[in-house]
Amino acid sequence: MRINRILIANRGEIAVRIIHACHDTERTAIAVYADPDADALFVHLADEAYALGGETSKDTYLNIGAIIAAARKAHADAVHPGYGFLSENADFAQAVIDAGMTWIGPSPETIRMLGSKVEARRIAAEVGAPMAPGTTAPVHDPKEVVAFAREHGLPLAIKAVYGGGGRGLKVVHELKDVEEAFLSATHEAEVAFGNGDCFIERFLARPRHVEVQVLGDRNGRVVAVGTRDCSLQRRNQKLIEEAPAPFLSSETTVRLERAAVAICERAGYTSAGTVEFLVDPDGTMSFMEVNTRIQVEHPVTEVTTGVDLVAAQFAIAEGASIGEVVDAVAADGVAPIPAHGHAIEFRINAEDPSRGFVPFPGVVESLRTPSGPGVRFDTGIAAGSIVPDQFDSMLAKLIVWAPTRQECLVRARRALAELEIDGVPTVKAFDERVLADPDFTAIGDGEPGAFRVYTRWIEEVLLPHVDPATLASGSPKSRGVAPRNVTMWIELDGRRMRLGVPAGLAGLVDMAGALPEAAGAGLIAGLAGPSTATGNAPDTARPAGAIASTITGTVVRWLADDGATVAEGDPVVVVEAMKMETEIAAPIAGTVRQQAKPGDAVRFDDVLGEVVPGIASN
Repeated sequence: MRINRILIANRGEIAVRIIHACHDTERTAIAVYADPDADALFVHLADEAYALGGETSKDTYLNIGAIIAAARKAHADAVHPGYGFLSENADFAQAVIDAGMTWIGPSPETIRMLGSKVEARRIAAEVGAPMAPGTTAPVHDPKEVVAFAREHGLPLAIKAVYGGGGRGLKVVHELKDVEEAFLSATHEAEVAFGNGDCFIERFLARPRHVEVQVLGDRNGRVVAVGTRDCSLQRRNQKLIEEAPAPFLSSETTVRLERAAVAICERAGYTSAGTVEFLVDPDGTMSFMEVNTRIQVEHPVTEVTTGVDLVAAQFAIAEGASIGEVVDAVAADGVAPIPAHGHAIEFRINAEDPSRGFVPFPGVVESLRTPSGPGVRFDTGIAAGSIVPDQFDSMLAKLIVWAPTRQECLVRARRALAELEIDGVPTVKAFDERVLADPDFTAIGDGEPGAFRVYTRWIEEVLLPHVDPATLASGSPKSRGVAPRNVTMWIELDGRRMRLGVPAGLAGLVDMAGALPEAAGAGLIAGLAGPSTATGNAPDTARPAGAIASTITGTVVRWLADDGATVAEGDPVVVVEAMKMETEIAAPIAGTVRQQAKPGDAVRFDDVLGEVVPGIASN
């Protein structure tokens, strides 16, 4: 059964990647988009594009009804979910199937089974996969977390039952941090996945994060397609990945691959998936989870194995066997495809490492991409692209391949030097700093002990010894306002089109300001596309105790009550942007005076409140 019209239920870089796979296999690529993405690169590259009618993830990319309606309107015969959003939602997979379309991914039953981290742990235990202690059911109160910590010790991880990509995952090192970490994890899980349930498990102090790529067909066959190391993380979000996972013994590699295959065979897995493990320096291995989707870091596996994983997903969805998708499959599914060379992937995020990796929306004013042998740049942006604050901060992925790891490191430095993005800050300078660190490069005898990176290496080793100012790449356009686009958008036969308004009508936008609020807003909405304003009014004198937002986003909650006394440096308010929460500290000691309210949209450097010097009096 040939699938020809594939609707991509996603956005950004992964939507572009799937569009490329559609075109490479001569299929029609259909995009859906939220209002802030109306002019995004993936919308332009798709053969057809349909508006979902909304601005937030909840109203668009997490809206099953809206996506199914768009798929029917587009006469799609298959849906690819990408990663994130609804990619691991069993109800969405079932809705696609019930609508008579092909779901490009594992079955709803398998997603439900492995999507629950608790159920996945049970299956892993049945097949003998190694695991750290953890709960077998969701926890619903911080007291349960404290009780677990007292029994099994710290640190521990609070993890979303249906989570992934670091969303809804918090690591606790001290008991006093349990309550805030629990609230933050459950809130992030609710926002990102529509379900705030979390479980807990013992967190290994200095482990590597190693994962196995798998492919499964409808005949029950599962095969391992190599390993990856994803230990370079911050906020439990991967930043740099590589394949194959370096400095692992052949025995460790084989055991991980066998465990991954056994887990997925037991679950009846089809399509592409990833089984993740922690590997301690002493060789201890612990199963983490199964991601029932394509991974962000899948390109490093593609370039080192020659397997197009997205095209493989298409073929498997059409009924192809593993043998038809992958050549030279071993009988036991272990090491079926020899790795050729080494690859490293850099996630190019719109974040500012010099300010604590806070995410920044804005406008990409210019973009120069690297090129040359062994360089691949998977991007969701182009010059002029708007980076909205409603979604993830990742702009692109730089993938570098070379015959050896050392040659790959040299080539990666060259590629990063060529990359230039202006308009929003990025993590480029941070990546360059990592490539200069001997803990990561493991230059010397090449023994496993030379590679000293682990999942908290960035926070515990690298950043404490780095001047934050040296990690700045680009700068946020904090106070300037980008020119307004006076345009009209129309949708014609599945294509989003922008009509320029004659310059003589531009004054109507300014005229709208003199009209009653509702009428003015309506006129502007009719003439203008998505707002590209990224700043606020010019600086004015502000008190030393002003609580300024360090990001553009939405106020989530106050950590200090109005009128409460705080010390300098105490966290007082939480702002969320691009699915990540950021705590903002008191600039001085004194009494908190709140101004912004939970739910308020704020820009970088906006004043949220003030800390008044002195102690409040009753």
